[in-house]
Amino acid sequence: MPNLMNSIRKVVVFLTRSVWRVKDTEVSRGEYNRNYLLKVTYLSINRYLNDRVQMRAKALTYSTLFSIVPIMALLFAIAKGFGFSNLLESLLRKGIAVGGNTVDTIMNFIDSYLEHTHSGVFIGVGLIVLLWAIISLTGNIEQSMNMIWGVRKQRSYFRKITDYFSMFLLLPIILILISGWSIFMSTIYESIEGLMFLSAFVNFVLKVTPYLLMGLIFTGMYIFFPNTRVQFRHAIVPGMLMGILFQAFFYFYINVQVNISAYNAIYGSFAAIPLILFFINIAWCIVLFGVELTYVSQNIRQYSFNQDVENVSNRFYDFTCILFMSLICKRFEEGGQPFSVPELAKETDIPYRLAEQVMNELEDDGLICSVGDPDAKADNFRYMPTQDINNLTVGYLLRTLDTSGSEDFKTDYAEKFNSQWLALMKSKESMYNTESQVLLKDLQP
Repeated sequence: MPNLMNSIRKVVVFLTRSVWRVKDTEVSRGEYNRNYLLKVTYLSINRYLNDRVQMRAKALTYSTLFSIVPIMALLFAIAKGFGFSNLLESLLRKGIAVGGNTVDTIMNFIDSYLEHTHSGVFIGVGLIVLLWAIISLTGNIEQSMNMIWGVRKQRSYFRKITDYFSMFLLLPIILILISGWSIFMSTIYESIEGLMFLSAFVNFVLKVTPYLLMGLIFTGMYIFFPNTRVQFRHAIVPGMLMGILFQAFFYFYINVQVNISAYNAIYGSFAAIPLILFFINIAWCIVLFGVELTYVSQNIRQYSFNQDVENVSNRFYDFTCILFMSLICKRFEEGGQPFSVPELAKETDIPYRLAEQVMNELEDDGLICSVGDPDAKADNFRYMPTQDINNLTVGYLLRTLDTSGSEDFKTDYAEKFNSQWLALMKSKESMYNTESQVLLKDLQP
């Protein structure tokens, strides 16, 4: 028993600390790949639990239910314009297999919604509700993915409207193409059913295609929604894995609906409601876990010295602030292109997470500001000083960092605890005024 506990302790220490301190150049290729898989798996699960992804999945479930009728109405309107509304309806009936009344009820809602497009009411309230439903749901999806990616700035409202409506314009076309491909392959399979090898191959392609297409859809979602640059090579594997898992769960969901059809005699169409809630919630959990996998895959190097970053000392944190501000001021004085966070992290060999944390605080304290297109991806933000670099000293920086935030508490440091407060002020003033009058821009590497 003690040996087992000791082994478990060693594994925990390796996963939580040791493996994150190993550089790529220190191990063989095989050991690097093993460590990479271990780190991605451990960090994805850990972040999934710590980021409270399940709570966000429940929030997205609510948003989906609230927005499903106007969004479905928009999809059917677009499909009707292309002449594919009947095919889209058949896909909906295939997906909801608990009784025909459920789909009929949904279709009645959709038809009623679309009928108002011919009246003046839709031009006002109906159009506002449609716009709000689309922007609300897709905005919540973007916000959830941005949270996982650590992106602080969302798309502007103009970009939300243009990007999201472009997506909804393409979505029914993609669904029709997927359905058309399945019908096409089924027709080929029926025509060559007697040819053993070809029929087996076509049957295999027919069964595998939905999984591959769903994987590609998930990959596109992971690249499109976060307001940052997501590399295809890091999104494709999580997208395919989660797409396959989602498709398998979708088939399971359909089979469950069919197997409990006997309950319809008691519950009627109501039997579909808890199943739909369960399906949507699990589906969003799958989607968001894929986002975690994509983020970790692309940013695994940034989690080097992970525990050390979480427990960084105040002294090293202040050193990082001075280091970054000196480089930013020097680059500004030379007239070069402003630094981005990834460039600063690479230039200084500071872990990316610490670099991002420091830059966010410097920006919140008004010492730096982002420049360029406000709709640019987060990784493309570049930073420059907000004040005259001939007045930005080390002491001013440290004073700003120390005094940012609230000190409005009821502790009586003016009289009762005045000696302690004065001791602190005297120590701080000494730090601010002794050798700290050197300009940040004059600090050389």
